[in-house]
Parts: sequence; structure tokens; C-alpha cells
Amino acid sequence: MQRDLTFLLYRMMKVFVFFLALVVALTAYVSWHLWRMAPAGGALKLTVTGLFLLWMAVFFVGFFVMDHVPIKLAIVLYEVGTTWLIFFLYLLIAFVLADVASLCHLLPKSLLRDNPVGLMSVVGLIAVVMMLGGVEYHHKHRKELTLTTEKAIEKPLTIVLASDLHIGYHNRKAELARWVDLINGENPDLVLIGGDIIDRSLRPVDEGNYAEEFHRIQAPVFTVHGNHEYISQIDEAERFFKEAGIVLLKDSVAHFKGVDVIGRNDRSAFRRATVKALAAGAKGFTILLDHQPYHLEEAEQAGIDFQFSGHTHRGQVWPISWITDAVYEKSWGFHQRGNTRYYVSSGLGIWGPKIRIGTRSEYLVLHLKRR
Repeated sequence: MQRDLTFLLYRMMKVFVFFLALVVALTAYVSWHLWRMAPAGGALKLTVTGLFLLWMAVFFVGFFVMDHVPIKLAIVLYEVGTTWLIFFLYLLIAFVLADVASLCHLLPKSLLRDNPVGLMSVVGLIAVVMMLGGVEYHHKHRKELTLTTEKAIEKPLTIVLASDLHIGYHNRKAELARWVDLINGENPDLVLIGGDIIDRSLRPVDEGNYAEEFHRIQAPVFTVHGNHEYISQIDEAERFFKEAGIVLLKDSVAHFKGVDVIGRNDRSAFRRATVKALAAGAKGFTILLDHQPYHLEEAEQAGIDFQFSGHTHRGQVWPISWITDAVYEKSWGFHQRGNTRYYVSSGLGIWGPKIRIGTRSEYLVLHLKRR
């Protein structure tokens, strides 16, 4: 166990150093372009580049001090800081494309120097795209799916499934209340949450008494751990679930009106049960909750009827969605392998900036009927 932990920490350190070096290099690249394109004059160039770097500093500093400053300031640090990520991404894309076009003689090099109009045009376009992405995030898409089974369920069931709520500093209590109203509006028999209820810290959740909103859900609620429950301290997350009246399935099975709900611990855990072991002895319609949609063949091989996962967010914004589509067998939507059906959700909430570009926030309404 000690050897496994040491190896894991070593790998994590290597990954951290690599990404830190990458961020520094890409930040230098974007900052250099901002300096070149800003209006002539050292003071103006310094102001433009300095504001960008200050915004970046809010993002990184915020993560270290957020839990130690007044809650209102922590909210500002989180929302302002994480929004920098999207701005940085699209500035990077714009400058890379401009450099490629310049090298191919499709764009005069002079446009990349001392060109405030060009710079404001790029920044303005990115700002508009981000604002539209904010509007899209707040629109929650309702996905409906009907499955039939020959197994002996007690009655036709309506099950609401959601994942990746990420409640905390940015998805706050009022937003959670709106989601609870959406869930109750479906008159569900059962509510299943596929992990990452918590974002990064229990502090805002506890101080805001978010637990009382879950008590308003008019159906039993089951959940599994996601990777963010481990990030936010697993013991504290489990304590919150008890306070909120949420049943945690941690490598365990719950039986509900002919449905066997199998909750698999997140792969962030050092060890967890196999799908085959968890499904052994199941006689009802099996629903597997597994936060991260890796190795989908395991559910098929275990004879699972339906698997629900989240985690991917489908990248949250384009073109990161291309990366998640390449990494996962299915990064979003309905899927089928043999007799096993799957739905990978892009999430009801989101991590970081409340912006969706080319992706959507959603919840699933599953109608389960006897064939």
C-alpha cells in the first residue's frame, strides 16, 4: 500500500511539473503577442499585458486562499479567476491561427504589431462568444429516454439522472434550488446522481446549508462518489450526503421496485470492486452508476442493463470537446454495446467558469417500462 501511494505521488508530481511548465510556456506566448499588438508605447503595452497576467494570478492565487477569505471574496476569486481559463484558451487559439496565417503569407505580419484595433476586435469577439456561452450554460437541457425490459419491475418508473452538479462557490444554493425544482417537476420515482455533487470544498456548502435543498426532492436520492468528492475530502463529502438525506452507494447495491441500482466507487480510490463482482446475484433491471466512463466493456461483460456516467463534461467548451471525444469511447450521449445501454452525461452543473461553448448542461429523464 505504501509503495502504491509513493508511486502515485511520484506520478502526480511529474504530471504537475509538466503542466506547470506548459502553462508557463503558453502564458509567455500569449503575453508576448499581447505586448506586440498593444498600442505603441511602453506604458500601454505594460498595462494590457499586466492586466492579463493579473487576471491569471487571480486564478492561481484563488485556489490557495479561497477557503481562508470571506465567502463573498472567495466567490469573486473563483468566478473571475476561472473565467480567465476560457479567455486564455481562445486568445491562444487566435494567436496560433494568426501566426500560421502569417507564415503562410495569408496575413500581413504588420497586423500582429502595434495594432490596437486588431487586438480589440479579437478580445471583443472572444467576449461575445463567452457571454453567449454563459447564456447556454444557464439553459438546462432535458433529455428523455425510454427503455423497456422483460425483467419484473413493479411498475413503470420515471427516474431522473444527473451528474456533475459541482455545487460550491459558483453553483450556489439558489442555482441548486432551481435544479431541485426541475427534478421535482418530472414527478420522479427515483433520483440518481452520478458523482461530483461537490465541486472543490465543503465550506460554501456547509455555510450555505445546501443540504436542505436536497431534502426538498420528492423521491429517494442515490449517488456515488466522483473524483471531486475525493478532492474535497472524502470523509466530509460522506458526512454531507448523510445530512442531505442522500444514500451513498460505495461499491454497493440498492434495490428499488425491481431495479438493482449498483453504485461503483470512483476510480480515484486506490481499490474498488469490479463491475462483475457488484452485479453478481442481481436479478432485477440493473442500473450501474460509475462516475468516469472508462472501460465500458466491463458493464457489457457483466450483463448490466444500463450504465449512467458523467465526468467528461464533454470538455465544457469547444475545441476541448474534440479531446474528450478522442479520449473516451463515448464522451457524451446514448451508447450501446451488445444488450447494455449507456448514457454519458455532459453534466447538470460544471467545474470552473459557467460557460458552455459547443456543449450543454443537461439532465436525463429515464422512463423504464415492462416489455
